[in-house]
Amino acid sequence: MTSHDAVNIVRKIFSVKKVGHAGTLDPAAVGVLPIAVGQATKFIEYISDCDKTYRAEIFFGVKTSTGDFEGEIISRRENITLPPEPALKSILARFTGKIFQTPPKHSAIKINGQKAYNLARKNVEFEMPRRLVTIKKIEILRVEENILTLEIDCSKGTYIRTLAEDIGENLNLPATLKFLQRVRVGNFNLENSATVDDLKIGGEKFLLPVDNFLNFRNFELPSRRIKAFCNGLPTNISAADETVKVYAAGKFLGVGKIQSGELRAAKLFLDANF
Repeated sequence: MTSHDAVNIVRKIFSVKKVGHAGTLDPAAVGVLPIAVGQATKFIEYISDCDKTYRAEIFFGVKTSTGDFEGEIISRRENITLPPEPALKSILARFTGKIFQTPPKHSAIKINGQKAYNLARKNVEFEMPRRLVTIKKIEILRVEENILTLEIDCSKGTYIRTLAEDIGENLNLPATLKFLQRVRVGNFNLENSATVDDLKIGGEKFLLPVDNFLNFRNFELPSRRIKAFCNGLPTNISAADETVKVYAAGKFLGVGKIQSGELRAAKLFLDANF
C-alpha cells in the first residue's frame, strides 16, 4: 500500500476526516509510518523533520532505472565478489556526515509543480537538484555473496535508493536497493507500531498523545497567560530563543516559539479545555 492508502484506511477506521502522515514511505518499502488523527495533523511538520532509521539490503550486480527492482534493469554484471568487511567499512565511512545527494528521478519531488516520477514516466528530460543530507551512522548487519545489509541513521530527505547506487559506484559495481524497511521515525519505532489489523481490532487504544512525540523542551505557562497565548499575544520571558511545548495546569496547549524574550504560539492544540 502507499502512504496515501494507509491514511485512507485510518480515516475509515476512526471515521475522521482530518488524517495525515509524516514522511512518505515508498510503495516498495515497509515499516514505520506515523499517522496523525484530528488535531494532531497540525503537528505533523515537527514529526516529519525528525531523523529516521532504515534497514536496507543492497544488491550488487544490477542497476535499474528507479534504483530498486520496480524499474527496468539498465546494467548488469555477473560473478560479483564484495570486498572484505574492513574495506567495506572504509567505503561506507565516506557517506557519513553531511553529504550531497541527487535524488532519483522516480521520486515524489516536484519539478516545476509536477512530480518527478510523472515526468520520468513521460520521458521528459529534466535535472534533479542536489540536496544536502546528514547520515549519522551506517552499520553493517550482514554481508552475503553480492548482498549487503545495512542499518542507516539519517536526516529527513535522505534517499536510500540513491545511497545504494552511490555505494555501488564507489565499489565500481552496479547496485540497486533490494529491500527497505523503515524502523524508526523520531520517537516512533517498529516495535511499538500497530498494523492495520491491530487498528481494526483495537481502535482508539492505539492513539497516542501528540505531545509525547514532539522533541522540544516543556514550558509551563502561568494560568493568567493562557488566554493571551491562545489569542496569539506575546508573553515576556527571560529565556534563549527556542521552540517549546507549552503546558498550563498540566495540559498541553500547543507549540510555542521563544524569540527575543517573547513567547508566542506557533501551533495551538484546540482540544485543551480550561
